[in-house]
Amino acid sequence: MKQLKRIFRLKNFLILGSVLSIIALLLSYLSVFVHPETIRYIPIFGLGYLIILGIHLLLLFVWIFMKSRAWLLIMFGILLLGGNLHFRSISIGWDDENTLKSEEYKVLSYNVRLFDVYNQDPAKAKKNKKAIFNFLESSKADIYCFQEFYHQDGSDEYNTKEILSDRLNTPYHHARLSVSDYRKQSFGVAIFSKYEIVSQGEVSFDEVEKTFNYCIYVDIVAKKDTVRIYNVHLQSIHFQKDDYALFNEDNPQASNENSQAFKLLNKVLDAYPIRAEQAVKLTEHMKLSPHPIIVCGDFNDAPMSYTYNQFHRFLEDAFLNTSFGIGRTYAGKVPAGRIDYIFYDESMGSSNFVIQKEKLSDHYAISCSIFKKE
Repeated sequence: MKQLKRIFRLKNFLILGSVLSIIALLLSYLSVFVHPETIRYIPIFGLGYLIILGIHLLLLFVWIFMKSRAWLLIMFGILLLGGNLHFRSISIGWDDENTLKSEEYKVLSYNVRLFDVYNQDPAKAKKNKKAIFNFLESSKADIYCFQEFYHQDGSDEYNTKEILSDRLNTPYHHARLSVSDYRKQSFGVAIFSKYEIVSQGEVSFDEVEKTFNYCIYVDIVAKKDTVRIYNVHLQSIHFQKDDYALFNEDNPQASNENSQAFKLLNKVLDAYPIRAEQAVKLTEHMKLSPHPIIVCGDFNDAPMSYTYNQFHRFLEDAFLNTSFGIGRTYAGKVPAGRIDYIFYDESMGSSNFVIQKEKLSDHYAISCSIFKKE
């Protein structure tokens, strides 16, 4: 009798867990299509998609072991309902290397975290900046898109526009920088190109939210054709030092600070609607481009998100087309996964997508070769 009660309790526990995993997985699917302003908490399910999927798969295998055909069909059916959405976070792509192509050029995108200028140890800051510069020079890209770019007029160490232009052999560049009167410091985004820039501009986000996140674009003449390159840095969460204490294993009290966790959650949730509106405005601008487009940058959003979906609807994700696995581009303490992207026009192809291995910033650089399909 006791054995039967244990089995009954276990089955009820599995049923409850399965129902919750079904609801969570369905909400993660919806997070792609529902504007974050409509349902405030729905983006969290998209952010936690991989964890939710893992739990769902585990429960599915338990039902297989228990030989429950009904629950097996239900759990598997919910998976199938996600369709191609699963392949936004998990890539089984292949390289387009064998595609007929022309006009190939290498594009690199990197959130450089201000070249570590605010590191409290000046010696480490200098060492890390040098390592970033060396990495960029060794990458031998044709087009570089930087987020959290830093420049200081009159500085030998941080006169970065001139230094990088010379070291990367990129005589053409365009930047959108917020200038501080203090020490003539400038912060923002920048594009460096080996190819001539024939026009340039900015997509302002000020109508959405007063922000220090920017988007710029340039039209370059690459080989024979003109291509438009967008460099995007969408709304940041603006974590402060205290916020990271929650992820610090050396802080025994962090896990018990519910108010801190709630504050952190609200910061995350507040940024979602702003990014969504920035993405809508940006994609509307892109659709009016007279040239094929490439979009690089730090989107601060996971593949299972409304923001990502605005771009994925009409552009190709280079990671999905030329890589295998999940991928991780955020190197900070928060488990954000893949939030940096290179998208491109459907008339183009890509090959050799690479995520930087060495951690020099709180993001990893990403790069790939882009070409026009013949």
